[in-house]
Order: sequence, then structure tokens, then C-alpha cells
Amino acid sequence: MIFQCFQKYRYLTSAFQRPGFQSMLADIEAGKVATVIVKDMSRLGRNYLQVGMYTEMIFPQKGVRFIAINDGVDSAQGDNDFAPLRNIFNEWLVRDTSKKIKAVKRSKGMSGKPVTSKPVYGYLMDEDENFIIDEEAAPVVKQIYRLCLAGNGPTKIARMLTEQEIPTPGTLEYRRTGSTRRYHPGYECKWATNTVVHILENREYMGCLVNFKTEKPSYKTKHSIENPIEKQAIFENHHEPIIDTQTWERVQELRKQRKRPNRYDEVGLFSGMLFCADCGSVMYQQRYQTDKRKQDCYICGNYKKRTHDCTAHFIRTDLLTAGVLANLRKVTSYAAKHEKQFIKLLVEQNEDGGKRRNAAKRKELDAAEKRISELSAIFKRLYEDSVSGRISDERFTELSADYEAEQQELKERAARIQAELSKAQAATVNAEKFMNIVRKHMNFEELTHTLLREFVEKIVVHECSYDENGTRRQDIEIYYSFVGKVDLPE
Repeated sequence: MIFQCFQKYRYLTSAFQRPGFQSMLADIEAGKVATVIVKDMSRLGRNYLQVGMYTEMIFPQKGVRFIAINDGVDSAQGDNDFAPLRNIFNEWLVRDTSKKIKAVKRSKGMSGKPVTSKPVYGYLMDEDENFIIDEEAAPVVKQIYRLCLAGNGPTKIARMLTEQEIPTPGTLEYRRTGSTRRYHPGYECKWATNTVVHILENREYMGCLVNFKTEKPSYKTKHSIENPIEKQAIFENHHEPIIDTQTWERVQELRKQRKRPNRYDEVGLFSGMLFCADCGSVMYQQRYQTDKRKQDCYICGNYKKRTHDCTAHFIRTDLLTAGVLANLRKVTSYAAKHEKQFIKLLVEQNEDGGKRRNAAKRKELDAAEKRISELSAIFKRLYEDSVSGRISDERFTELSADYEAEQQELKERAARIQAELSKAQAATVNAEKFMNIVRKHMNFEELTHTLLREFVEKIVVHECSYDENGTRRQDIEIYYSFVGKVDLPE
């Protein structure tokens, strides 16, 4: 008799991919095993479906005798009626343990403490589970955000970091801890596009702690799925930020726009920011070159592809640059000299702005909420009168229907007013955000990718027109970040 131990080291018995188990299956397939002996049924596994498959199907088909010593199971003596029940109880233990572990992690995560032991690239964790800035990696994170603001996409940023021979997050982790989880020998500085995307979209760089970013659908699987933001627990001001909020939000806006390099391997200054005023299509960069001159321009995307009936909306890049730069200087100059008036102007230009209108809306909201409370009290008294018999059921039904209709109307009006007041408040906040960008760039000589994308959200180009003298005129609408169109006083 030859005896072999297939599982010497401790592994989770709920995992059927453990090395010893796989080695045993291979020997069974090769016809080398006549008997499988385990301490009890749980040592074979804790998934009752898979355990049953092996003990009732695979082992009998291969002529393998199965013995579970403590449970008194021996396939040579026939079926054991209690074996399936033991398998179910063994799985219940795993399920119960999983629930307890999840509950502990949920409690910890909801209390504002990190549930991970490995913070994102750019941070380290001290003994008290506090996130501290990684002085080696944080400058790389800042560089990635600067490159994105300059109009570079994730793929190009990854290529630039690779050319600079900057170690990847996996390489940095390997050098510090020896972990090979994300380490690829020979590609120590080969950045992947997905890595850059993850860094650009991670709100933890603003100082937020984000728990429950992923979850496992079942304790039986190792695969994790991404949680939507409403299922995540986000705690602001948890640690020192690497990226300020305005920069992070601006990068998210830019990420929504397509900024692929053109055929000259360049990202146009206005790429992804110009839109046709008539059909709404993004405008494409074109370059015309003759013996005498070279000219860059933008035309309507639908006109270029002939997918919709639209005109060219042709505009030269140099004239567009001059017009945007002139308007930007005008707006920033006025904002810097008349900051309070400028913020007030932005709020007033918002259709929900204005202190007097907001005060009137707050007064109207207070009156509506007061009347809603009064009606609730009236409902209660009516019900008591109906129960005591002081009013008839018919009268109660008639009065309650009238009051209920009035209360429902008041609730809908209160919700509308609250939404309008929230918009007005947001207008003030957004005006302050725009002023922060103005203060950051008080003096500038030229229009760069970074400057344009920090200040401007989008530009709408109208078709040109000609006056009676044949003079060409073309209007553009500039929508600034956070505040939209800005109409300065004459």
C-alpha cells in the first residue's frame, strides 16, 4: 500500500483550486488513486454542490473509494444519508463567516477608517492607518494631471512616462515590499494606459477616503466588481490632498472630451472643445498647405463626414486663437480688478440669481413648509374626531381629501423652490471656483493647452456671414469653466 498526503499546508477548504486538491485530481485522472481519505467532509470542501459532485459522481466513475473518518462516511459501505446534510452545514459555516467578516469591514468602513491596507499610488499608510504623502510618487501624480490639463490623453501620457523611465506603481511596490503582484520583469518603466486612467479618475487624490470601491458578488467567487458611486462610502478631508479640487474636476470634464492626436501626431489646441452652433457636432482640425502658405483651421464634423446636412462653419485657427485670447484677457482683467462686482455679475446672470428674488423664494418656502406642518396637525385632529364620532365618515372623507390635495400641492411647490435656491447657491460657489482659476493665472502671454482647458469648458462656432461691404463676420460663444457664458458690462 502506497500512502500520499496531498494537502500538507493550510488552505481555505472553500477553494477547490488549492494546489493539493488539484494534484489529487490529476492523479485520479491518471488512475493512480484507489482511495481518498479525509478527516471529515469539510476537509474535502465546503461547497455542498461541488463536494456532492466529487463524492457522488466523479469518485464512483473513477473507481475511487471515499472515506471521511470523523463523519463515518465510507463509499464502500453504500450511500450515507446524512452526508448531504453535513455538506450543507459545512457550507453554512463558510457563509456565516463571510457575513461576519463583511459586517466587520462595513462597520469599519462606515466609521471613516480605510478598509484597505494598501493606499493608492502616491500615498503611504502609517501605523495608525493614516494616509501620508509618498514623496517619491506624489510628484508623478501631479505630473500626470498637468499633462492631462495640457491636452494629452492617457495613452500619450503613459508613453511619455515610459520615455522618462519613471518606475510604474507595480515596480515601486516590488522594490519596497518584494510583492510581485503587479511587477513585470523587463517592463519596470512600461506604463499602461489603464494605470494612467485610474490615477486621473481617482478622487482620493483630492483628500477623500473612498471605501467599498469594489465588492464580491458571492463568497464563492474571488472576482470583484466595481461599485457605483452611490454604493461607495466617501469621506472628504480625510488626508492631505495631492491634487486640488478644481484641478480634479477640470480633468474630469476634459476626460469626457475626445482629444485624439491628428495625423501629424499632434493634439490641436482646441481639440475636443469646439462645437458647431447649428448641428452640435464636434469640429475637426484641418491643415492646408501650399507652396505659398500653411493654414490650420476647424470645420464641422458632420460637414466633413457628410453624415448630416450642415455647412462647413470654417474658422481659421490663428483667428480663433486671437479671438479667444482677447476675450479671456478681457474677462480675467475685469475679474481681477472688480472681484466682488464680477462674482455678483455671474450670480445675477444666472437665471436663478439675485438676492431679492432668493429672499422672496426663501420666504415663500418657509410659508409652504409651515402650512404643510399645519395640515399634518389638522389631519391628526380630523382622524381623532372621526374615531370619537364627532364627525361622520362622509365628512371626514370630504375634508381629508381637500386637505390632502392642498398638502400635496404645497410639497411639490416646496420641492421646486428648494431646487431653485440650490441652483442659486451653486452659482455663487461656481463663481468662486472660477475666481480661483483667475487668481492662479493673473498674467499670461499666450494661449496654451493648459491655460485654455483650465479656463474654458467649450466654444461654440457659428457660421460666418457677410455685410453689404463684403466684410466677413463670424460669432463664437465661449463657455467658461463653472460659470458658462460671461457678458461683461460695457
